[in-house]
Amino acid sequence: MKNKTSEAKLAANKRWAEKNKARKQYINRRSIARSFIRDDAVGTDLDELEALIQERRQTLAQK
Repeated sequence: MKNKTSEAKLAANKRWAEKNKARKQYINRRSIARSFIRDDAVGTDLDELEALIQERRQTLAQK
């Protein structure tokens, strides 16, 4: 037996996504970044990402 999502739940999900576009985009981008780091990044990618993370931390600390 296959679990299907009810029409009401699908509609509720759609309403939430329309009302929370920025949050949805944030969650999606975070997921993509984590997947890239976990599954695809090589050493040079990780070095670059570490530098970018340090820069971002400094920027946030100044705010």
